[in-house]
Amino acid sequence: MKKAIFFDVDDTLYDHLIPFRKAIQPYVGQLESFPYEEAYHRMRYYSDKISVELGGAGKMEQSSATDAMKRDRFQFALHEFGIEVDAIQAESIQQAYFDCQFEIELFPDARELIIELQQRGYIVGVLTNGAEAHQWRKIKALDLHKIIALERIFVSGSYGWDKPDIKIFQLINERTETLPEQCTYVGDSWRNDVIGATRAGWNMIWFNHRNLARESNITLQGEVESYEALKYYVL
Repeated sequence: MKKAIFFDVDDTLYDHLIPFRKAIQPYVGQLESFPYEEAYHRMRYYSDKISVELGGAGKMEQSSATDAMKRDRFQFALHEFGIEVDAIQAESIQQAYFDCQFEIELFPDARELIIELQQRGYIVGVLTNGAEAHQWRKIKALDLHKIIALERIFVSGSYGWDKPDIKIFQLINERTETLPEQCTYVGDSWRNDVIGATRAGWNMIWFNHRNLARESNITLQGEVESYEALKYYVL
């Protein structure tokens, strides 16, 4: 029987907090014990929220409102933690964040696990939300295109359906000639990954390396904090 495993990218295959921390550090560095992880999750919340309002990732490279969205998400998130930045400062943060997003590397053991899964006969791929060109720059920065077949790399902006829409998961089933129950998804976002994959009938392993609380009662195949732990569920 075919078995397929697909991975999210941002904060699943690499640490997405690193570019965020670098970008906002000049504005919060004077504050001791600033909650970077909490602020990061609020930024992602606003990013997802505004993206949906603008029409989803497929519109993000075309919309004239995209630049404002990228500034607003930092202003809204930092405001919750008592940090006020104006539009010019938010633009500087966004530019620093953008520049740092391509200075990334895979989590320890991720590359080795992907290769071993394929050697054992698994269909292995990537499913990530985001604008096509932007996400492909990350994919190439991580060298994922060198270890995963290009036809198994899916960027939502290429198709017009963003996770948690089950249509993007159904598209993968169609392209890989698999059934939902043959597929496992590994991702960090409860809203996009856990809800999307389970609604599509896929097995779900929550990559919860930030030790977040579950947001609802959904049956998971597993919950892990590292790739060392993940291999015990999939190998």
